[in-house]
Amino acid sequence: MTAPTTAPTRTATTAVTRGRRGTRWLGGLNPLAKIAGPAPAMIALVFVRDLTTPIAFLCLAYVLLLTGTRLTRRLVALLAGVVPLSIMVIGLGFSLWVDPARVESTTALIRVGEWTLTDGAVSTGLSTAMRLAAIMTLAFVGGLTTSGPDLVRALVQNLRVPYRIGYAALAAIRFVPRFGHELDVIRQAHRVRGTRGGVLSAPARGIGYVVPLLAGAIRHAERVALAMDARAFGAHPDRTERHRVPWRRRDTVFTLAFWAVSAALFVVPRLSV
Repeated sequence: MTAPTTAPTRTATTAVTRGRRGTRWLGGLNPLAKIAGPAPAMIALVFVRDLTTPIAFLCLAYVLLLTGTRLTRRLVALLAGVVPLSIMVIGLGFSLWVDPARVESTTALIRVGEWTLTDGAVSTGLSTAMRLAAIMTLAFVGGLTTSGPDLVRALVQNLRVPYRIGYAALAAIRFVPRFGHELDVIRQAHRVRGTRGGVLSAPARGIGYVVPLLAGAIRHAERVALAMDARAFGAHPDRTERHRVPWRRRDTVFTLAFWAVSAALFVVPRLSV
């Protein structure tokens, strides 16, 4: 007779690999590495006032996202639409709200009566918008390539966050799509029964959604509580994990490399001044 194979180990490995299939190298990193790497740069960008440093970090984030994850419609919409539009809108808004006394010595670009838009105000607004865009795009590095369950597993397994907190928070987060589904079902049921017309029909329908949605939420919470009790949730200090999210050598390399590149991007522009 042949010796039994280690089926549980192979099953667990297959489950982790299947969850990352179709992604590029960012999808294979530990979620904590994709947070720890950009986090110092995101904090330091808050205190930067020049325009070169945010642009450099924005380019770095674009390179990581374009090479490290799949090119989906959502990613293209964010990088080609949302980020540039945010820079223009925020830059214009902050340009209009800059204190004129701080930029009165700069060149006037537009004059409307007593109001003047100077190039100093535009530069201040643009640098602020670039900082916010760089911070937002660096957050995309981890946010677009990490799932909620993997982040919770990484927190529990690597940072020793109590699993009672981690998985309870994950169960609460999963309530949101469930509520969306139930709201769609309630809306379809109201359409089948016929809806009232008139100016106040929309608020009346919204109020009519509250009671059945609340009843569905209570039923779903009871089912989740029963399922967690059936699995002895909270009965022991530790739980056996089927899906492992280990911290590997490549996670350490990525984090240290990101810190080194971030430090260089902060230092080099100041040395050239």
